[in-house]
Amino acid sequence: MWEPAGHEALGDIVLLHGYMDAAATFDLVASHLTQAGYRCIALDMRGYGEGARIPDGTYYHFPDYVLDVHGILAALGLTGAPILIGHSMGGTIATLFAGAFPERVSALAVLEGVGPPDHPPESVPNRMRQWVFGVNELQGKTTRTFSMEDALSRLALSHPGVDLSVLRTRLLHLVTKNEDGSVSWAFDPLHRTLSPTPFYARTLIAFAQKVTSHVLFVGGGEQGFHPPDEAERLAAFAKLERVDLEGAGHMMHWTQPEALSQALIAWLGRISKT
Repeated sequence: MWEPAGHEALGDIVLLHGYMDAAATFDLVASHLTQAGYRCIALDMRGYGEGARIPDGTYYHFPDYVLDVHGILAALGLTGAPILIGHSMGGTIATLFAGAFPERVSALAVLEGVGPPDHPPESVPNRMRQWVFGVNELQGKTTRTFSMEDALSRLALSHPGVDLSVLRTRLLHLVTKNEDGSVSWAFDPLHRTLSPTPFYARTLIAFAQKVTSHVLFVGGGEQGFHPPDEAERLAAFAKLERVDLEGAGHMMHWTQPEALSQALIAWLGRISKT
């Protein structure tokens, strides 16, 4: 949690991270948002960072994340409906939550989080097969360990468009240190398996149509991630604005945190006057 200094918060912002990310990597954005007067609360989704791991024999599903957000907001006892900001997977979770509980969200910002390409129904049997194989393959395996430099190289392979100096600072939030000096990824290895649950764009659209708050979509420019039917998905939000940060790429909160923060703050200022 990041508190604004010296005065009462203008509002509460809840930050939801993306796939293979963690709450702590929002630090560069949260510092700007708190300077603007907002209290920021970043959540580690279950199985990521310091988030709880699930018991053996169970799995991670999107409805679980929505349940977690609902429970955490209740536990925090926030006064009024918070502002939800979600990146990538977190943007999808935020949209599902805002569609199911529109009265619990005062504003929604989606940072390239309208979901992956649509999955046709005929792909589901093979997804189920691959999921079973993937989960079984993990049984009995110990947690993998790496040197920091090896982990950095692996992170660079996953994010080739992000400068190595940026990745080096982000890596500190994405690993846990072991007693022997090695590190391990700070996520449950189950997250690397192919989920058996397909993504249907029409389902996301149905949730988006239920969102009553103002919505900001932030794109990372040509280097960002944009599903072919992105425009159709975004059109489902009734009160939508769009901002594009050219050159930011998908990991915009890592590469252009100040520009992203300025876009968010300007948008929050505009909608506060409506």
